[in-house]
Amino acid sequence: MRLTAHTDYAMRILLHAAAARQRDPRLLLSIAEVARAHDISRNHAMKIVSHLGHAGFLETVRGRSGGFRLAREPETIRIGAVVRSTEPCLEPALCKTCALNGACGFSTMLDKAVAAFLAVLDDCTLADATRTTRIDLTGGGPAGSLGLPADNKSAQHTEEERLDDYPIPGTGTARRAFSS
Repeated sequence: MRLTAHTDYAMRILLHAAAARQRDPRLLLSIAEVARAHDISRNHAMKIVSHLGHAGFLETVRGRSGGFRLAREPETIRIGAVVRSTEPCLEPALCKTCALNGACGFSTMLDKAVAAFLAVLDDCTLADATRTTRIDLTGGGPAGSLGLPADNKSAQHTEEERLDDYPIPGTGTARRAFSS
């Protein structure tokens, strides 16, 4: 079974937030710095952070000094719950559109396989994954620069990192606005 890039990126963002939480539970991460650190497009990262926020995994803070962080302790975030939240379809085959639908012996086997896969992930927490993940938050390690300051102060972002172009409908122009 292959997970989508959306789920892969969601896991990376959650691992990054968990590692940052270990340094300082109040630290807010910016979408721009996490997107850059994990080589994810900023727009894709924004959608994922928004989704993880609505699902209750991340706390998001709007405004110039905004950002995001874990919404709760990593020990309470089950990987199975994250996968269910981020995967649009957990069916390993297209059984519903198959000519053998309802008369095939594979569908029951595949349903059991997916259930077993999710059962394993339900036993794993974000804290488990964080314990075995090596993330250098200061930027000198194998994971590359993950954009956190060497001290425990909140990350300071340049004005350019926080500015987005928003199209003004019907005008063909854009205005600059601060984002989180």
